[in-house]
Amino acid sequence: MSSVKSPVVLNILDKEYRIACPKGEEDSLQASAHLLNVRIQEIRDGGKVMGPDRMAVMAALNLAHDLLLQESRLDHSSKNFSARIRSLQERIDSTLKHTQQLEL
Repeated sequence: MSSVKSPVVLNILDKEYRIACPKGEEDSLQASAHLLNVRIQEIRDGGKVMGPDRMAVMAALNLAHDLLLQESRLDHSSKNFSARIRSLQERIDSTLKHTQQLEL
């Protein structure tokens, strides 16, 4: 990661934020800010949460929850994939052993 930083201007809930960002990561930061802004606007439009601070916290909690859920799904998929690989490797080993015994 580069230590050179460049300022990036983000707009979240009609407020401008100037953030120092490592070179090359500006687009990712802009995309993150856009996602956060969309989530905050959804909460605001829902009308159940009042105040920008509360909306920002709710959006951050929702995003954190989504991230943890995605990580959990990825971990589960990875475990299933690893188990499937082990099973296939065992079948290959068994077949090779059986083939070698037939050749003798």
